[in-house]
Amino acid sequence: MDKLAVGGLNFDNVTMEQALERALELIEAHAHSYIVTPNAEIGQMALKDPAFRRVLNGAALMLPDGIGVVLGSKILGTPLKGKVAGCDFAERLVPLLAERGHSLFLFGSKEGVAQAAAQNLKESSPNLHICGTQNGYFQDDGEIVDAINAAHPDVLFVCLGAPKQEYWMARNAERLDVGLMIGLGGSLDVMAGTVERAPEFYQRHHLEWLYRAVKEPKRLRRLGKLPAYVCNMLLIRLRLKRVKTEDSK
Repeated sequence: MDKLAVGGLNFDNVTMEQALERALELIEAHAHSYIVTPNAEIGQMALKDPAFRRVLNGAALMLPDGIGVVLGSKILGTPLKGKVAGCDFAERLVPLLAERGHSLFLFGSKEGVAQAAAQNLKESSPNLHICGTQNGYFQDDGEIVDAINAAHPDVLFVCLGAPKQEYWMARNAERLDVGLMIGLGGSLDVMAGTVERAPEFYQRHHLEWLYRAVKEPKRLRRLGKLPAYVCNMLLIRLRLKRVKTEDSK
């Protein structure tokens, strides 16, 4: 698959359908791989943290979760096909897992959230095999790894928030007997119904960030990273243009 560099991150230039197809291939390969879904906020973190960039770029599939990343790719002259939101990706993947008989383990969020998410997923996909759940509060990786391995999942949703979930997946990939891990941030809370997804209008017009800001004013500081990220992409473009001009002299 084509990779496009956007702010030091190597995004896969895929549609939703292509991303799902690749995920199914990774599950079948059982290669202990992981998928990451950076948005502008995560992209901004990665700009300042080389170690985090390496972890993200080590993923088998990197999906652009957010219009900020897509806009950044256009600014840099390497436009991505479009946004592939992690929550939408997971929602589309679940019935495919049920159809193919793949098992799923849900890991993250507060006590009871993963169980509620499991119940809702089973209602929408009755044939889905959820082999285990685990909240995101733990002290020792080893205990969690042992619990997951004992359940033998084909797919593991890791919902610990960035950058914790990405570091956790990279650190434990070789220890886990899992076909594929996917870092999905707060998606478990959406699946459980404890957090409301933005209405269709906001999603269609790429305004989910605005809806979250209205619903949760405390997120305003975090959402400020979106314009900061876009500004950084503009600065990178100007720097690249200046270097190109100097090289042509």
